[in-house]
Amino acid sequence: MRGTWIAAMLAAGLIGAAAAGGPAAGRPTVGLAISTLNNPFFVDLRDGAQAAAAKAGVTLVVLDAQNDPARQASSIEDLIAKKAGVVIINPTDSDAIVPTVKKLNAAKIPVITVDRAANGGTVAAHIASDNVAGGVMAADYVGRRLAGRGNVVMLEGIPGSSAARDRGQGFRQGLKKYPGIRLVASQTADFDRAKGLAVMENILQAQKKIDAVFAQNDEMALGAVQAIEAARRNRVMFVVGFDAIADALKAIREGKMAATIAQQPKEMGRLAVEAAATVLKGGAVPRFTPVPLRLVTK
Repeated sequence: MRGTWIAAMLAAGLIGAAAAGGPAAGRPTVGLAISTLNNPFFVDLRDGAQAAAAKAGVTLVVLDAQNDPARQASSIEDLIAKKAGVVIINPTDSDAIVPTVKKLNAAKIPVITVDRAANGGTVAAHIASDNVAGGVMAADYVGRRLAGRGNVVMLEGIPGSSAARDRGQGFRQGLKKYPGIRLVASQTADFDRAKGLAVMENILQAQKKIDAVFAQNDEMALGAVQAIEAARRNRVMFVVGFDAIADALKAIREGKMAATIAQQPKEMGRLAVEAAATVLKGGAVPRFTPVPLRLVTK
């Protein structure tokens, strides 16, 4: 029966291949529901979780929602039916995931959230960077580099995600220290590189003077860089991202991006699985575990 379920999940793209071998005899199962594996950041998070699961002696079932809240909810309901020991969730949408968290609560399956929070239900632990602080960090870098004067654009992530909300809040908050800086455009690009390119192309047409761009993740930042280079405006503005993925670090070394806020996705994955293993043994875990951030420049 379980083999049929695994095969169906693989065919639907809902489960990572690394989980297909099934649990070893006597090993508890931990679900890891990730918003998307079409993003290097979340691939790193998964890899950190898998390494920790192997060390902790638990079977990790990885679910890829492909940025679809309905798909994420459906895949987690399958975990409920299979009586997973703990479910770790990286929500696609912090509001949309709430009914699913409540279903897990009703089934008495502990929930841990990672990177992004759930806006309701009971969660045993939350592991994440302080995204508000990261937004402030980005604003401070922009403010200092512009000497307190200029026009700035922000590319926003998926509406409804806690990461987009908190990074945006932090960036706006940080800019208040620099009254000579104007946020002339702020548009959604869904944490996606292709959308970051398209949205930035439209902003460049509408805004003739832009000094800096803050993208709430590196995928959007890299899309913005493409648009700026194609418009031949890369000498008059700079781009700051968030996540420190490999492509962004390469772009910084090459002088195409100015900076990024470095998270530690592998560390998040490790800490989430270690918390799950502790919960499975009946131990107590902190309600919130912050993962440090740092500014990365050339």
